[in-house]
Amino acid sequence: MGELRHRWGWFVAFGLVLVLLGTVGLLNMLVATVASVYTVAILMLIGAGTQIAHAFSVKSWSGFLLWVLGGVVYAIAGFAALVNPLLASAILTLLLAAALIVSGVVRAWVGFQARPAPNWGWVVLSGAVTFLAGLVIAMGWPVNSLWVLGMFLALDLLFQGWAMIAFGLALKRR
Repeated sequence: MGELRHRWGWFVAFGLVLVLLGTVGLLNMLVATVASVYTVAILMLIGAGTQIAHAFSVKSWSGFLLWVLGGVVYAIAGFAALVNPLLASAILTLLLAAALIVSGVVRAWVGFQARPAPNWGWVVLSGAVTFLAGLVIAMGWPVNSLWVLGMFLALDLLFQGWAMIAFGLALKRR
């Protein structure tokens, strides 16, 4: 921590930039949604290229065609997301809702399994809130797919920004 103390201003500045980006994202969640879809699409294309290159590096292996096919499917999905980001946002929003619902159920179940442990109810409550968030997103689908991903991105930027500001200011005070 001592090494970072003299760099506290950089943390605060970085946090301010993130807060600014998060605020812009909240003001225009459709643009933030499209930006998040483009990011996922680009990552899928990079993954596709990597998987196909890997397949050709081990082409004597019996799974060569499956690796190539997997890479091609990734590439098609990545290009489709770039061409039609609104359709991709609808699909990703539905997947997000499903993931939250399943995660909430699993978390609540784990909480109930830990019942003799202290504070097990917080785990159950966390699971219930996650489940309800997924349910609310699923019930608003597909209309909410225009803003849900953007809202998640914007809120993440805001929280990360405020955390960096707090960290930088704590470094200054030390």
